Amino acid sequence: MANDIPEIMTIQEASRFLRVPLSSLYKLVKTGDIPCQKVGRHWRFNRETLLKWVAGELNRNTNDSTRG
Repeated sequence: MANDIPEIMTIQEASRFLRVPLSSLYKLVKTGDIPCQKVGRHWRFNRETLLKWVAGELNRNTNDSTRG
């Protein structure tokens, strides 16, 4: 199954992967509560980082939404 999931995901792919509504994922991104990276105008999510986040191994406020 891990082979079917890309290492770097779009927000839509991350929404399906985490099984949360897209609107909820956007809220998590906006508040900085989910680890992600903004590339241009698009958000990207690392599969391994999301797995650690779900397991509670990462701190909150770990995205780059507040950086230049």
